[in-house]
Amino acid sequence: MNLLSISRRFLLSRGLIGGGLLGGLAASTSAPASSPALGSICYADGRAVGSQAHDNLHAHGNMTTVGTVDHAANGFDPHDILTDWDTGVLSSDAQGRTVRSFEIVAEDKEIEIAPGIRFPAWTYNGRVPGPTLRATEGDLLRITFRNNGSMPHTMHFHGIHGASMDGVPGAGEIWPGETFVYEFTARPFGCHFYHCHSVPLKRHIHKGLYGAFIVDPDPALHPEAADVARSRLLGTPENAHWQEFLMVMNGFDTNFDDENEVYAVNSIAHAYMHRPIVIERDRPVRVYLINVTEFDPINSFHLHANFFDYYDHGTTLQPTLRTVDTIMQCQAQRGILEFSFAGFEPGRYMFHAHQTEFVELGWMSFFEVRA
Repeated sequence: MNLLSISRRFLLSRGLIGGGLLGGLAASTSAPASSPALGSICYADGRAVGSQAHDNLHAHGNMTTVGTVDHAANGFDPHDILTDWDTGVLSSDAQGRTVRSFEIVAEDKEIEIAPGIRFPAWTYNGRVPGPTLRATEGDLLRITFRNNGSMPHTMHFHGIHGASMDGVPGAGEIWPGETFVYEFTARPFGCHFYHCHSVPLKRHIHKGLYGAFIVDPDPALHPEAADVARSRLLGTPENAHWQEFLMVMNGFDTNFDDENEVYAVNSIAHAYMHRPIVIERDRPVRVYLINVTEFDPINSFHLHANFFDYYDHGTTLQPTLRTVDTIMQCQAQRGILEFSFAGFEPGRYMFHAHQTEFVELGWMSFFEVRA
C-alpha cells in the first residue's frame, strides 16, 4: 500500500499512533525495507519501539510523539509564540493619533511540525502561525504586506475596516513580487485573527497563512469597567499581573487528502507536553485562544482539574460563559479564557482538545504550576 493513501483513521485503528505520531510515515512516499508490523510504535526514522521502551515513553498513557523538533531550523519556537507580541513601530499622525506600522512578508517555507514530519508551508514572516499583531483600540494600523511567495496572497483581518482594505481578490490581493499597504483603525477590542483570503481558500489557510490579531481595550473608552480594561492593556501594571498566552489551534494535512494527520497548538505536535508551560501559581492566567483548523468542523479546549471564564471573541469585558472547563470553536472562532491556580497543589495540569483523535495526533499539553 502506498503510504500516502493511508488515512489517520486507518493508522489509529491499527494502533500505530498510540505512543508515537507515526514518526514520519505520513510524510514518506514509500515504506522502509524492513517495515515494523502493524500495531508497533515507530520512531521518526522508522525504527520500531520495543515493548519495554514503549512502556517507558511517557507516564501519561503514552500518547506522545517520539523525538524532538528542530526549532532553530524552523526559525520559530512554539514556546516563544506563546508570548511574543508584535506591537509594531510607533509614530503619530497629524492629529496626534498613535500609528502602528508592521512589515509582513509571505514566503514559501518547509517546516517541521512533528519529529521527522516536514510540511511545505506558506508563511507570514517565516512562521506558522504568523506574528501576533497587538494594538490598542483606536490606533491607526499600517501593515505593509509583501508577497515573496509563489502564489497570489492577501491579508484579511477579522475586524472593522473599509471595503478596499478587506484583503480579498480585488481588494488587497497581490501577486508574487508585489506589495500592498493595509491601513485601518484597530477596532473592536478583542481577540481576532488574520489570514489569506485567496482561492482556493482552504489551501491558503491550511498551508499556514494565518496569525493572531489582538486589540486591547482603551480604558478611557470604558469607564464602567476601566479596571478590567486596564488588565488587558499591554504595558500597564494591571496587565503585568497576568500571565498571558497566545494559543492557535491548528492542523496539518501532510498528504493533501483533505484530512489532517497532525494537530497542534502553535503548530508543533505535543510541544507543550514534552516541555510544559510554566505557570506561577498565585498569578492569574489569560489565554487568547483561536481555532484555525481546516478540514474539521470544530476544535476544542479542555482544562483539567480547574474551570475558566470565557469571553467569546474577547469583545466584552464581562464573561460570556462562566465556570466552564471545555469550550468548542469552529474555524475562525476565538475567545479569551481566564482562570487561576491560586491555592492549588503544584504540579502538572493537562489541557487538550476533547476529541481524543486530536490528542493522539498532537494536541495534548501541560501547564507546570509552581508555587
